Amino acid sequence: MPDPMTLQEESDHFSPYRADGKLYGFVCVVTGANMPVGAAVVTELAAHGAACIYACTATDEPSGLEASLPKLYPNTKIIDYPYSISSEQDTLNLIDEALNAWGRLDVWVCSSGLLGPPSIDQTTPTDLQACFEANSLAPFFALKYAPPAMQKTASKGNYPNAAPKDRKYGSIIVVTSTASTYGGCWGPCYTMSAHAALGVVRAGVAVLKGTGVRINAISSGQIDVGISLDGFDAKTMSNSAQLPPAALQSPTAQKNNIGLERAGRPAEVGRVAGFLASGFSSYITGANMVVDGGASVMCPLMVPI
Repeated sequence: MPDPMTLQEESDHFSPYRADGKLYGFVCVVTGANMPVGAAVVTELAAHGAACIYACTATDEPSGLEASLPKLYPNTKIIDYPYSISSEQDTLNLIDEALNAWGRLDVWVCSSGLLGPPSIDQTTPTDLQACFEANSLAPFFALKYAPPAMQKTASKGNYPNAAPKDRKYGSIIVVTSTASTYGGCWGPCYTMSAHAALGVVRAGVAVLKGTGVRINAISSGQIDVGISLDGFDAKTMSNSAQLPPAALQSPTAQKNNIGLERAGRPAEVGRVAGFLASGFSSYITGANMVVDGGASVMCPLMVPI
């Protein structure tokens, strides 16, 4: 006889097998939406029926997704939202806005990493602080403040892709790098702060016990974010990029050092975020999903810069 708990879970409004999308009705926040990986995550969540996605950027400059994505997914509301990842008050304001407008909050994706300088000689305490703010303080704020909002239930709203929320549910996803588990990907403060980001996830498991909210990390390897080495400026990149440029390794080196013989694509990180946001990952928390094409298995240290 089928397990009644399984039947109930698969028949409620959180079943990943819904014909209208595994994330149907979800209200989501994605930081770093103006970066390739963050934009890919927003696109993935929209593709699977999310009702609303706050596409957060660290500046007043919009991500552009509010204008482009509704053409593909007209029932998903995309909101370009200026948000300082190091501001506790901005985090609280965003949560309040989501609850007031939609009555629920289901998914929070921290995808707002920062590289920092490539060498310790170039690294100042200010650089280190900036990396910790981008890579680990933002996940800390999500862990501290998002779960109470995610535990709130709600009746069906009057907006496209609306669905009731009849049980506590939430997923916090921290997008980081394989620098979270070893060094050599870039500079020291990138490695240090990526380790701290994974530390937030590990610590979050005990914090979230009994809440119905899960927290997981995605550690990206070499992802082709469209950065060319023509006119390459490591200092400029350290203050604006989320991941090292895949072009730092030649196609030959990628073939030799990566199991799948190529750099990844932002959409491939986005797909893992969609999995972790949905009920397909309902028994996964505290995990580090390594998305690197097998590179960390074949070659523990990346080619140095």
